[in-house]
Amino acid sequence: MIAALRERPRLSLALLAVLLAVLPFVTGVLIGQSGVRMLDFALLYVLLALGLNLVVGYAGLLDLGYIAFYALGAYFYAWLASPHFGLHLPFWMILPMGTLFAAAFGVLLGAPTLRLRGDYLAIVTLGFGEIIRIFMNNLDAPVNLTNGPQGMDLIDPIQIAGIGFSGTQEVFGLVVQATHLYYYLFLAFTLAAILFAYRLQDSRIGRAWAAIREDEVAAAATGINTRNLKLLAFAMGATFGGLAGGLFAAFQGFISPESFNLMESILILCMIVLGGMGHIPGVIVGAVLLTILPEALRYIGDLQRAMLGEVVVDAANLRMLIFGLALVLMMLYRPAGLWPSRQRRRELTAEGEVVRHEQESLVDVQR
Repeated sequence: MIAALRERPRLSLALLAVLLAVLPFVTGVLIGQSGVRMLDFALLYVLLALGLNLVVGYAGLLDLGYIAFYALGAYFYAWLASPHFGLHLPFWMILPMGTLFAAAFGVLLGAPTLRLRGDYLAIVTLGFGEIIRIFMNNLDAPVNLTNGPQGMDLIDPIQIAGIGFSGTQEVFGLVVQATHLYYYLFLAFTLAAILFAYRLQDSRIGRAWAAIREDEVAAAATGINTRNLKLLAFAMGATFGGLAGGLFAAFQGFISPESFNLMESILILCMIVLGGMGHIPGVIVGAVLLTILPEALRYIGDLQRAMLGEVVVDAANLRMLIFGLALVLMMLYRPAGLWPSRQRRRELTAEGEVVRHEQESLVDVQR
């Protein structure tokens, strides 16, 4: 069956399109609206993971403050589509502005870090993410920009062609929930982002990023403008984050600094590493799994109660323990990720062979 689908890619795409179209309705029947909301968040995390993959997977720049761009996009949308400033601009105007706003901050982050690599770059970007979160948490005086830790609410939902995404709508005689409408909107943006990422990967920019990732000194020696390309990577990654942030604010109707903590940045990075760094299908799989898995593990308390009659270990603690153990096992037995690219798989195989030969040589010498 799988071999037949591989031989007929058009049929595979058609089946995938049908599956994605009916998925929210099937999920709504089997799980309920909470399951459809989970799908919506999974698509948002796919957007975020694709953006961070441009920075980490393509250009090899370790960014631990990526969630800051998500926050900037969300707050920008809230400023222009809520009673906070009395502005209620349409979403098609706010989203492009928000992505450009986040991209500008991406350049501001990238400019002072051009000479940093590895751990040093990770520490600086981590600090940037925390600075943005602290600013959002404290910019309620002397001028109230963010409403502080209370967050911003009453954010306008998205409205397209007179169809509001705030409640149930009737489309072609079919009653559609708001979560379903957001699903299709997020899916459209996600598919566009995937197509863009694929085209970018095969472009001259993508190949230049790959050269910088492998050896920045050698890339510069071949005439690649590493400075501009690294800034471009930060800007493009931030654009994806700003777009996802604006969609998140419209979907939730409420945002607060607690939604943009360091753990979110770590989670998005884990999605890339778990799925397969630099490989778009793997990144998508990692984002979907790490969105659904923590939510599914919330029911461990109910499972303990059903099997043992009581909750022996707190569900939240056990959930994170299982989650962390799964990541450790993955890194031990699948270091390239669940769905790595062929190049990455060959590189790890070659490195493993080199290490094995070195160990055998060392044993021979000791003998």
